[in-house]
Amino acid sequence: MTTDRRIEDLLRELAPQVLGTLVRRHGQFDACEDAVQEALLAASQQWPTDGVPDSPRSWLIAVANRRLVDEWRSESARRRREESVGAMELTEPAPTHDQDDTLTLLLLCCHPALSVPSQLALTLRAVGGLTTAEIANAFLVPESTMAQRISRAKKTIKTAGAKFDLPPDAERAERLRVVLHVLYLVFNEGYATSSGPSAHRGDLTTEAIRLARMLVGLVPAEGEVAGLLALMLLTDARRAARTEPDGSLVPLADQRRDLWDTDQIDEGIALISRTLGATPTGPYQLQAAIAAVHDEATNAQDTDWPQILALYDVLERVSPGPVVTLNRSVAVAMVHGPRAGLALLGTLDDDDRMTQSHRLDAVRGHLLELAGEFAAAREAYRSASRRTASLPEQRYLALRAAKLS
Repeated sequence: MTTDRRIEDLLRELAPQVLGTLVRRHGQFDACEDAVQEALLAASQQWPTDGVPDSPRSWLIAVANRRLVDEWRSESARRRREESVGAMELTEPAPTHDQDDTLTLLLLCCHPALSVPSQLALTLRAVGGLTTAEIANAFLVPESTMAQRISRAKKTIKTAGAKFDLPPDAERAERLRVVLHVLYLVFNEGYATSSGPSAHRGDLTTEAIRLARMLVGLVPAEGEVAGLLALMLLTDARRAARTEPDGSLVPLADQRRDLWDTDQIDEGIALISRTLGATPTGPYQLQAAIAAVHDEATNAQDTDWPQILALYDVLERVSPGPVVTLNRSVAVAMVHGPRAGLALLGTLDDDDRMTQSHRLDAVRGHLLELAGEFAAAREAYRSASRRTASLPEQRYLALRAAKLS
């Protein structure tokens, strides 16, 4: 690993710790977050040539604190603020609140007053340590648009009167659920990019896995947190086999399984084996268990579809929804035949939640092809191709339709 890469990884690890320390000490999340970003930028420019300081965390805190001092001295309430600033300690604080600060920061970035896009952006910037330009690039929007989104998010937190404290026990489970959902969305956008020329964004999947690992360390007793990390690992393990060298998509059944990352598979299986049944069962654990069954099969023909269907049956009871039904229809087709899968899929035709998705037509095309109804399958693939904004998916679906002509 290069020196610059090691420094980048270190900065992303330290970013939430430094921000948590500053916000706990001074409040004013927006000002502290800006100061931390400037400190991270200064470190990325200086450390590769000057070397990493003996206490990099203290260095970042000191630089960010000085940024706050300079900002406050320029404001109208100069005298009062300078008096409080003069009492600031720029040395390394006692580490008693490190874990709580990072978890609190995650929960703050996923505050219910924020929209989901704002939660995503603020989490990646404040906890992930990504720059506004990096986040904008990841989600294929102009940097100015992402800057406005992050600015609005920080103002919303301030307006909502959110304090830098862990929420009451009664609210903590729901807030943690939102954090998991945000990390899940970050991973999914990286693994199956919803628009643009790339099939996946490795920077996003890597960051989602890193943040999920961090969260497992903060709340090791939470089974769903471990389940989400396991799901990410077991899914991302197939990434190298998911596309051809020219970028075209390869369906799961046709992937070269020797390209799958066995270390990630082993880690994911160990995680889900430890938690499933030992803690309250949730949707991430069940999805991870399904992914594990796929990953354990040495080839597509050896896939234990009855076990997958049984897991989907439980998942539909625990967390019902159209996407679960969509995926379950494939398992039904593999166990009971494509006609049975198509019958289940038909229950989604009038579901408004699926009207904007191309996946319903894509799965329909697959099941119709299995049933030998090639003309209908061709039309379903064409319809799905027209409705996705992902160029690799458009090409894949159009090619499937062309092969049935």
